[in-house]
Order: sequence, then C-alpha cells, then structure tokens
Amino acid sequence: MTWMIIRLFLSLALIGGVLWFAAKLAKKRGLGQGNGLIEVVARQRMGRASSVNVVRIADVVLVIGATEEQVTLLAEVDGEAVDAALDQRRPSRTRLAAAEDEDEAAPVQVARSSEGVLAGSVLDRNGWGTLVDELRERTVRRS
Repeated sequence: MTWMIIRLFLSLALIGGVLWFAAKLAKKRGLGQGNGLIEVVARQRMGRASSVNVVRIADVVLVIGATEEQVTLLAEVDGEAVDAALDQRRPSRTRLAAAEDEDEAAPVQVARSSEGVLAGSVLDRNGWGTLVDELRERTVRRS
C-alpha cells in the first residue's frame, strides 16, 4: 500500500515537471501568445452562452457581443478611454511606483495580470479566482 502511494506521488511529480518544462519552452518560443496584433482587453459573461468582449486590434478597440451562434460588433471605443478605465480599475506598476514616491507609508500591492503562456487556460490563476468569486456570489444566502 505504501509503495502505491509513493508511486502515485512520483508519477504526479513527473507529470508536473513535464508540464512545467513544456510551459517554459512554449514561453521561450512565444507559442500561444499570438502575434501581438490582437489583444483581449476585457471579457464579461452575460449569460450561460453569451459574453461581451473588448478587443484591441492594432490601434482600434472594439466591443463585441458573442453567443454560440454569432459574433456581433456592438461599438468601437476610444483606445485612450479604455486605457484610462483600466488604469483606474487595477493599479499598475507605474502607478504604484508613483504612489510610493509620494507617500512612503502607502502599502505596495502587486497587480495580477493574465499575461503569458497560461493566460486564458485552465491553469490561469485569475480565471480560477473569478470562478470562485462567482460561485461565492451565487451561494450567499440573502435574507
């Protein structure tokens, strides 16, 4: 019985090592990141099979509605307005550095971003955090 548990942990460690190595190799070669021309700025699910996406293609920012059957262009938005809204919503490293220069007692926060090889995959940390937050919201008992 003990030998089976040891074999199980060794197998899991081997698989984890292979996945880690594959992720490092993919990041080094730039796989899975596209060519940098198209960037999904924000995504919000509206229902079971529908979502609203904000997509930046070169210098153009588009708001797109997507369902299982179709994709619809909803609006074209000013790129500077989107950048300003994102800067207000989550602290960037430059804003944190500026706040640090102004006030030494300000707590330093690190902004998590969904960039890199794992962005949008099952292993993406922000994706799981969003899922847990949504499940908490649905299971809260309201009186």
